[in-house]
Amino acid sequence: MWIDNLETRFAFFTGKGGVGKTSLSAATALQFAELGLRTIIISTDPASNLDEVFETKLGMEPTPISGIPGLFGVNLDPEAAAQAYREKIVGPYRGVLPEAVLRNMEEQFSGACTTEIASFDEFVRLITDPATVEKFDRVIFDTAPTGHTLRLLSLPSAWNGYLNTTTSETSCLGPLAGLQDQREKYKSALERLGDPGQTTIVLVARPESSSLNEAARTQNELAELGIRNLRLVVNGVFVATDTQDPVAMAFAEGCRNGLASMPDGLKLLPLSQVPMMGFNIVGRQALEALVLPMQATVGDGDHLIEVPHGLDFGTFVDEISQSGSGVIMTMGKGGVGKTTIAVEIALELGRRNFPVLLTTTDPAGNLDDWKSQFPSNVTVRSIDPGTEIKKYSENIIEAARPEMDEEGLALLVEDLRSPCTEEIAVFRAFAEAVFEGKQRFVVVDTAPTGHSLLLLDSAEAYHREVLRTTSEMPESVRQLLPTLRDPVQTKIVIVTLPQPTPVHEAERLQDDLRRAGIEPFGWIVNQSLSLAGPTDPLLRAKANQESGPFAEAARLSNRLVGMAWTPKVHRSQPCE
Repeated sequence: MWIDNLETRFAFFTGKGGVGKTSLSAATALQFAELGLRTIIISTDPASNLDEVFETKLGMEPTPISGIPGLFGVNLDPEAAAQAYREKIVGPYRGVLPEAVLRNMEEQFSGACTTEIASFDEFVRLITDPATVEKFDRVIFDTAPTGHTLRLLSLPSAWNGYLNTTTSETSCLGPLAGLQDQREKYKSALERLGDPGQTTIVLVARPESSSLNEAARTQNELAELGIRNLRLVVNGVFVATDTQDPVAMAFAEGCRNGLASMPDGLKLLPLSQVPMMGFNIVGRQALEALVLPMQATVGDGDHLIEVPHGLDFGTFVDEISQSGSGVIMTMGKGGVGKTTIAVEIALELGRRNFPVLLTTTDPAGNLDDWKSQFPSNVTVRSIDPGTEIKKYSENIIEAARPEMDEEGLALLVEDLRSPCTEEIAVFRAFAEAVFEGKQRFVVVDTAPTGHSLLLLDSAEAYHREVLRTTSEMPESVRQLLPTLRDPVQTKIVIVTLPQPTPVHEAERLQDDLRRAGIEPFGWIVNQSLSLAGPTDPLLRAKANQESGPFAEAARLSNRLVGMAWTPKVHRSQPCE
């Protein structure tokens, strides 16, 4: 096998969006099938393109992959699973509880944690069904559950139907109340995940620091649960062939630096490196090339295809500046360059002689790269997420302690480790800065999702009916959502990359915001190779893959900006 010692029956591929989990898990499944092992690959990724990769229409039940004997695929629909899950929990209360309470319950179950647990429920159904498991020698999962979800499911209190009502504005536990009948299956699945004789977790990353740091965090989370049978695959390693191309040389240097700065824990894992491909990973031949480095890796790179990159950045900022003051928020998944774009917006507004406050949660990040460029009218105010989360969590725990036993507190502590908690905790600090937007421009790097905003809003609007205590909520937070919903006062900028998965994730983020009554101002497609104009043949071929994602982004936003990949951006996001 191309991944050494991958001999367990179950293999889970996990990593940030856009790192290549689907391609690598599909290539692994193909190799198992070619070895004569009856194999099934199961995707739980909302942005999955498994159908496209295998050129076979897949559904919720095992389907034979066309042209590959012994290989079967399943494409679980996480959104459909989450919707069914929500209805399972909320349905019995329709006509019983007030509509406001029902809306609040539905929002409680609309976050990423609910979707993940609902998906987990679906593939547990597959792997614990003897009739299914006994048919296959190898079971490959594209997208593994996070350590947070696994810790939740391992806590005894989660199975007691516990639903905390004093802190539920941040709760990710709601769906667990409906899983009692699945307890034994979940217990079996968790034990299987932790058994190194049965399961391998494959961490997938790009050769750049943010992606590798994310893999290290996953490694640490899993270690807390006793899951240590891990492998690391670094995907998209680039070596320049055109030494006269400054883009290629800077790109290659970033890859080398990213690998050299790999966290110590990851260095202990078995490592496989996969070279960058200059073509889309679709079909059997492409999958085989992905894991056989001696095969050609360059596609059509003779000329660069034009992309619909929309407005130039200066015009985009001119439109922002017309209001004279207000709040600008950069939003997007990790690794897309939100901080870089926030800094560039702040600098451009400063050059137009506007007073600007730049607020960021990355105080030790790449702001030093621009330090000398900030004019005197741009102020930087950093927020430490760790401090805010600790302060917020301690307040919640102390308020709940008198009314909870030890099991309840353990569950609450784990609940507060969810992604929702960081968004809300940090945003309480952001809220104070937002109100300065009436006097000047406030540029906020990383805002909360629409889901978290709706949780805050529902906690305020419906607290009498759901018996919540909101007296500790600051007034700035109470007034926040109306401010964000005002397109004159607030402009949300969605940042993404010219790749299919990040664009799909940005689309879901936009839908999330719209549920909260917030219309994004525009999109920025960041780090575009096609706009950088490389001469290296592999990078040119890679650049030509961007036309589809750019066209999709242009369809989703009526105000689009394409930003070229540059060595300056390269310093903070080397290989994305």
